[in-house]
Formats: sequence, structure tokens, C-alpha cells
Amino acid sequence: MAEAPLGDVATRLLFENERVKVWEMLLEPGEASARHRHDMDYLLCILEGESIDADEDDGTSIRLPVQAGDVFFIGPGRTETAINRSGKRYREILIELKG
Repeated sequence: MAEAPLGDVATRLLFENERVKVWEMLLEPGEASARHRHDMDYLLCILEGESIDADEDDGTSIRLPVQAGDVFFIGPGRTETAINRSGKRYREILIELKG
């Protein structure tokens, strides 16, 4: 898995300037994101869903229980694939903080 190419950190880039990148992540039940790496601090702003899993290259998986309105601050340095293993659509706004 470590040889797989890296993709975008979320489904769709919504906005970018010199200070931030704003993404939307939309995953239906059973869908997965591209394998990606977080090189910047970022915020997850949850719009829909009940959980999201982050499968890391070392084989570990982290499940994050969520609900609409939750906001999480996460630091850089992780390579992962986000997977929606719940029965509900997952949607977030991901804000990368540059510099």
C-alpha cells in the first residue's frame, strides 16, 4: 500500500488563497477517499455522518465518531485513506492552514 500514489486530501477543492485551502469531503457508505498525506495543520468541520475511519499505511485504523457541528483540529504528518464504514453519508469541510 505504501507504493500507491497520493491523491487529494478530500473530494473537491472549494477555495484556496495564500493562507488556507478549503475542501469538501463527501463519502457515501462504503466509499473511500484517495490515499493522501496531511502536510499542514487542518480543521475538520463535520456536516453529516456518524463516523469516519482513517486507515494508515502501517495497517492501523482509527475510527472517529462524529455528528453534525463537530469541529476537530488535527496536526500534519499522517498518510491515510478515509473510509466511510457507517451506514450514513459522511460530509465534511476540511480547512488546511498554510504556514
